[in-house]
Amino acid sequence: MLESVGALTGSPWIYVMVALSVLLDVFLPVLPSGVLVITAATAAAAGSATGRVSPDILALTLCAAAASLIGDLVAYRLAWRGGERLDRAIARSRRLTHAQERLGQALARGGGALVILARFAPAGRSVVSLGAGAAHRRARDFLPWSALAGLAWAGYSVALGYFGGQWLGATWLATGVSVLALCGAGAGAVYVVRRAPKPA
Repeated sequence: MLESVGALTGSPWIYVMVALSVLLDVFLPVLPSGVLVITAATAAAAGSATGRVSPDILALTLCAAAASLIGDLVAYRLAWRGGERLDRAIARSRRLTHAQERLGQALARGGGALVILARFAPAGRSVVSLGAGAAHRRARDFLPWSALAGLAWAGYSVALGYFGGQWLGATWLATGVSVLALCGAGAGAVYVVRRAPKPA
């Protein structure tokens, strides 16, 4: 992947690839959007060290954050309009039902920490965005937290790739260590969400 991304780092297509990957992984959580963002940031670190043309770190962060918010918004609106069929699909899954209830409780309390934590958890973004839409949560309660979650995730992922590339060089080792750190954040987010006490 480093070679493929490296060939694109000098062109605007790297931003298109990152944006599409991040936007679509709300529907297909198996897409390695985090890995792609980290790899692009690692390539940016290598470019800054050698003077080669490379992605701009700020532009990469904003691109990933904006794509995350747009993907969340699309999923939210689709779930909002999904009607009874989507409600029945959610009702068949105990995990989705539980996540929808927790999200509703968190948003009702005016807290969006759950939305931010879910952005780091595997498939958490999908569950939260679809759950908010299916439950007809107000956009003004959900979208600001979704924007903050996307920015936090993008900033963390880009920082991992960039500083990993600075310290370990633009190698598979740097990318692997950064991806492990992102997975660690995801595992931590899952743990915190599961341990969080339910409101009365």
